[in-house]
Amino acid sequence: MPAFSDYIIYVDESGDHDLTSVAQAYPIFVLAFCIFRKADYVGLIVPQIQDFKFRWFGHDNVVLHENEIRKQRPPFKFLQNEERRGRFMAELTAILENCPTTVIASVIDKPRLARRYAEPDNPYHIAMQFCMERTHRFLTEQGQVGRVTTVLFEKRGEKEDSKLELEFRRIKDGANFRGAAMAELDIQMVDKRANSSGLQIADLFARPIGLKTLRPDQGNRAYDIIETKFRRSPAGEIRGYGLKLFP
Repeated sequence: MPAFSDYIIYVDESGDHDLTSVAQAYPIFVLAFCIFRKADYVGLIVPQIQDFKFRWFGHDNVVLHENEIRKQRPPFKFLQNEERRGRFMAELTAILENCPTTVIASVIDKPRLARRYAEPDNPYHIAMQFCMERTHRFLTEQGQVGRVTTVLFEKRGEKEDSKLELEFRRIKDGANFRGAAMAELDIQMVDKRANSSGLQIADLFARPIGLKTLRPDQGNRAYDIIETKFRRSPAGEIRGYGLKLFP
């Protein structure tokens, strides 16, 4: 039986990785790794998310999707009421503020990528490599060498999932900047219908990171919260450590 690490990682994206038809309003691809200490995840995060759902919906069979919340689609249609929306968002924001997680994210500027390279790689694969490299260093710093850490991705379709898993294992086996084997990392693909607190937090974090990159001077309360959670250098730097912008 393998030795398992003290950490679990949940991943989500914002935007798409299509380079042939780029949406001008959101011409980027964002991948966010949310790293949780398992003790925090089980003891703090999951109970808070469950309690929040029971209070607002009477059950926990609700998935907190950023897109549906933002657009006030069912089951979040009640957010069209300003007073209820204010209370809901204040409570959700407080949970995210107090959420003990380390964020490692990558933002790919698709038009710049297409201009710079004659045959650019898949933005998803590029972003995943950057995140895996920094995650591996983080786990090494935390004394997790030789212990398996599971990285959970949301399923997107059999063909895409197979390509993603193949690329993950290729990067893990040494196809990365330092040529380092990342034997400790393992991948799990999770059904979209899975009610995973970790995947929901990753979903809530990915888009604000992208919006901050696109419009850095615009107010972004969600990003202000996320910024406190990025992996940092010993000197406190985020760029290159917890956030990679490319190219």
